[in-house]
Amino acid sequence: MISEDDQQAKTDEELVKLALADRDAFLYLVNRYQNKLFGYIRKITDVSKEDAEDILQDIFLKAYLNLNDFDTDLKFSSWIFRIAHNEVISAHRKNKARPQNSAAPLDENIAESITADFNIAKKIDDKLLAAKVSAVLDKLKKECREIIILKFLEEKSYQEISDIIKKPMGTVASLMNRAKKEFKKKYDQ
Repeated sequence: MISEDDQQAKTDEELVKLALADRDAFLYLVNRYQNKLFGYIRKITDVSKEDAEDILQDIFLKAYLNLNDFDTDLKFSSWIFRIAHNEVISAHRKNKARPQNSAAPLDENIAESITADFNIAKKIDDKLLAAKVSAVLDKLKKECREIIILKFLEEKSYQEISDIIKKPMGTVASLMNRAKKEFKKKYDQ
């Protein structure tokens, strides 16, 4: 076992190599990604905290079972977020309910990050802005909401988003443009 500081200093690729050599080391990857993935799940679905934890557990189980098949040409974060994306879709199909809102509240910094790209004037205080951005995200189609969350909340590159949603980069750019327009339109209403 390595110390927490050593874990933080290692790259994802180094942690994957450790986990492949010693399956107990997979815990290091879990520690690194559990909060990020949990937040992602809660932001793109309206599932309860307990259901989100179940989905998270399924994500890590699939990642653990398929670690030998990990394509080292991809970033590990893209790979595990792709698994998360698929698990959220599977959970959605199981529940037969389309997610209607993002269950996790947005903080002011995230709201500013999203709105800054739309040149929206800052006329209200940060708390009202966060509430409005959250409400607008809730009104977006699932596809638009997810791409905005991946780009602005999870800070994924277009290439990483392409790897996660399995669509070409040009399609990702088009989806992002459409999502931004839909966001702006709903924000201005």
